[in-house]
Amino acid sequence: MKLVSWNVNGFRAILNKGFDEIFKQIDADIFCIQETKMKPDQADFSPDGYYKYFNSAERPGYSGTAVYTRIKPLNVTFGLTNNPERGLDKEGRVITCEFNDFYLVCCYVPNSKAKLARIYERVMFDEVMTKHLIDLNSKKPVIYCGDLNVANEDIDVHSPSTLQQSPGFSKEERTDFKALLNCGFTDSFRYKYPDLTGAYTWWDYRTRGRDYNRGWRIDYFVVSNRLVPSIKDAAILNKVYGSDHCPIGLEL
Repeated sequence: MKLVSWNVNGFRAILNKGFDEIFKQIDADIFCIQETKMKPDQADFSPDGYYKYFNSAERPGYSGTAVYTRIKPLNVTFGLTNNPERGLDKEGRVITCEFNDFYLVCCYVPNSKAKLARIYERVMFDEVMTKHLIDLNSKKPVIYCGDLNVANEDIDVHSPSTLQQSPGFSKEERTDFKALLNCGFTDSFRYKYPDLTGAYTWWDYRTRGRDYNRGWRIDYFVVSNRLVPSIKDAAILNKVYGSDHCPIGLEL
């Protein structure tokens, strides 16, 4: 089984950058998308053989997730309904698909913003998401993927000494991610490539980060530990352009 995840930074924009051909070439069984920035009726991409599910933000042109899957889910839920008080379920950040043998959770984790202005909401989201994943994992194995907006280790950013307490590299966010892994989950890419440097999934447009590979690895496939023996490969598809992120892949 081949799974792919990609923060496209605007689905309508990337549809004008050859996304349909990229989608065909990648040929994933399940393709997860973050930051769609659209309602489902604002653009139509309906490839043959795929079921599609969208979770859009109430705010126009903001956030949003989507899943395209060849395998019809048993059930699909949207958002984290046990966290309504912060309004994050209005931002279209989570789609959970139940399949026969596993759960898939596609997620666009909130950015904590400059000067960690949104760190309270971010930490709350991390807490509720971890509870959600632990609950799912008690029933079936879980595949959790998307733009998780955290670089876990120093090796996951281009210049860790200068980025301490930057959004996505704060002590709070990294602690939360490590806590999730300690609850029975594995970062699939680091499992396969524990020491690989320069492996990034996001680059800052403003500083031409991709030209110099000054990037961050903030996109993940995190899997239940009992799925680890099934991991055939984990990939960063950094030759694919069209967004400030590149796609990532997981083959089981």
